[in-house]
Amino acid sequence: MAEPVRSQTISVDVNGETYEREVDARRLLVHFLRDDLDLTGTHVGCDTGNCGACTILFDGQAIKSCMLLAVQADGTRITTVEGLAPDGEQTPLQRAFSQHHALQCGYCTPGMLISATYLLEQTPSPTEDEIRRGLQGNICRCTGYVNIVRAVQAVAEGEVG
Repeated sequence: MAEPVRSQTISVDVNGETYEREVDARRLLVHFLRDDLDLTGTHVGCDTGNCGACTILFDGQAIKSCMLLAVQADGTRITTVEGLAPDGEQTPLQRAFSQHHALQCGYCTPGMLISATYLLEQTPSPTEDEIRRGLQGNICRCTGYVNIVRAVQAVAEGEVG
């Protein structure tokens, strides 16, 4: 009987930088990003895929990083919230979140920003209903979502200063 694989070397592009690391076969992608790469903007909320705090772009798709193993990311391209504005300048969406008071405690904000970025890439002029559906996998316990929706609408309508 073959010995089970305990670790594997992976190579992954995260925010435009390639990382090659040996990872435990059972390590969740969210913990790899936070603990191994020190990208702590990706939050751990529920570890069950319900809250959306760990949402990242995985080969261009919005996914919850607590639902994948790090070894499944081998050869992929990942964008975390830190990668949304690599030059240090806030994106229009980040500015809109601030201007429209779309955050309070900030715990859900990275996941919301990633999900909203993905939504706007797929649907540049979403309706309010499309915005709400696009963010439905992200839970916010503070804001009531109204200002988050307004921030995304402002970006879609080009109203961010």
